[in-house]
Amino acid sequence: MDNEKEIVSKNFIEMEIEKDLAEGVYDTVCTRFPPEPNGYLHIGHAKSILLNYGLAKKYNGEFHMRFDDTNPTKEREEFVESIKADIQWLGADWKEHLYFASNYFDQMYEAAITLIKKGKAYCSDLTADQIREYRGTLTEPGKDDPNCNRSVEENLQIFRDMKDGKYEDGTMVLRARIDMASPNINMRDPILYRVAHMHHHNTGDKWCIYPMYDFAHPIEDAIEGITHSICTLEFEDHRPLYDWVVREVGFEKPPRQIEFAKMYLTNVVTGKRYIKRLVEEGIVDGWDDPRLVSIAALRRRGFTPESIAKFVDLCGVSKSNSSVDYAMLEYCIREDLKTKKSRVMAVLNPIKVVIDNYPEGQVEYLDVPNNLENEELGTRQVPFAREIYIDSDDFMEEPPKKYFRMFPGNEVRLMNAYFVKCNSFVKDENGKITEIHCTYDPESRGGNSPDGRKVKGTIHWVACDTAVPATIRLYENIVDEEAGVYNEDGSLNLNPNSLTVLDNCFVEPSVADAVAYDSFQFVRQGFFCVDAKDSTKDHLVFNRIVSLKSSYKLPTA
Repeated sequence: MDNEKEIVSKNFIEMEIEKDLAEGVYDTVCTRFPPEPNGYLHIGHAKSILLNYGLAKKYNGEFHMRFDDTNPTKEREEFVESIKADIQWLGADWKEHLYFASNYFDQMYEAAITLIKKGKAYCSDLTADQIREYRGTLTEPGKDDPNCNRSVEENLQIFRDMKDGKYEDGTMVLRARIDMASPNINMRDPILYRVAHMHHHNTGDKWCIYPMYDFAHPIEDAIEGITHSICTLEFEDHRPLYDWVVREVGFEKPPRQIEFAKMYLTNVVTGKRYIKRLVEEGIVDGWDDPRLVSIAALRRRGFTPESIAKFVDLCGVSKSNSSVDYAMLEYCIREDLKTKKSRVMAVLNPIKVVIDNYPEGQVEYLDVPNNLENEELGTRQVPFAREIYIDSDDFMEEPPKKYFRMFPGNEVRLMNAYFVKCNSFVKDENGKITEIHCTYDPESRGGNSPDGRKVKGTIHWVACDTAVPATIRLYENIVDEEAGVYNEDGSLNLNPNSLTVLDNCFVEPSVADAVAYDSFQFVRQGFFCVDAKDSTKDHLVFNRIVSLKSSYKLPTA
């Protein structure tokens, strides 16, 4: 029975759409994604984008991309361009349907005139504090605005004067005339227009009055012929106002609002004001810092559109708010990359190994499979020479029991190369090991001994002369997971170890020509992506997307 409920909860929007189509309420489907251009989109927005686009695609309808740019105080062209890039990257194709709410300002103004003439809107000079006081509370009804009985003619004149710039900011608003005693506080004569002498990124200085979101949004949907306005649960209490606006303005086939639950990720920062503070204080290097979960940040870190689509699909669509473990997002990117990407060798903390009995000056090329789980990725040639780098973690002077990597007297396998035996090492004046000396078995090429002897340790390596220097960045959660995201005073509880930069790294030469967003699996280290902001042709910078393993297990049905 629980499984049946889950199936219904994941498909309740589709069920409502199919019911509307069957009953002839609509003869087609048109959805939209309507972001406000006041910040970068984050992983939660990806759910809404892919949901709306997926619904349009499933029912052979239209998908619109529309900027709800009705508040010029916080909107910037930078945000417009970043949002467009994010949505295109996710694969949601709006085709020719790119719109701006500000393109409808003339129609919204005329809609307000219509309401005034019907006696459904009036101008008010109450202050913001007075409007709050008159509105009442959740348990007490509001009381009428003293301005609510102004004549239609007076309201029309004042509203035109507002439009013509004759009122200062905050001195006059246009309110809907609905019901100050409504149990739904959103219906207690909400503000429809306010005076704001602000330059707008799209309309310039044409307007000095701007519509409120709850008035503008349903009109935008109706003008575009949106059939199903899919939004998150916090707008459920706003639905009566949405319906009131499209009905009173007089749209013949008004859209239908349907709400679903937001996607909450554990231990991440999604609030725009918090991210803005992190950016402005230089704690992160921008809205696309790979420690964030903005879509731009996830893209820069190396997540793929496919991994995010899989994540959104696994989260499902529900009417109940719930939290999702960030580890599930990591699971999705591992699943997406593990058979797609070459597995190459990179040494993050190098220490030199000299193979004393290997011919000086000789370089041989070993044929190495790119991905053992996907033969279609083929093979590559990896150079091997007398001097190589291994990771310092793969050598110990005095190893504990069950340590099978390199130590004096022990034989190990160099991955895809030879068996080598450690004979000695060199220390500097501070006692730090700077060089290890080994001998190799020429008969063990490919990592197998002809006499059948076994070695328990296999380590990765890169040849010194052909190794490509690189900077590698390792990430942890930007917030302290144990202490929680927020402190009691509302500030962020930051993790001081969220970023580790390793400058003295080496990768094998097969990745030398990698460009921004190219990704690889570094053997034993994780999945890594070429950084799009700081990497150059002369010096590669890699971001670790995710480690190789996790304790996370996908929930079973």
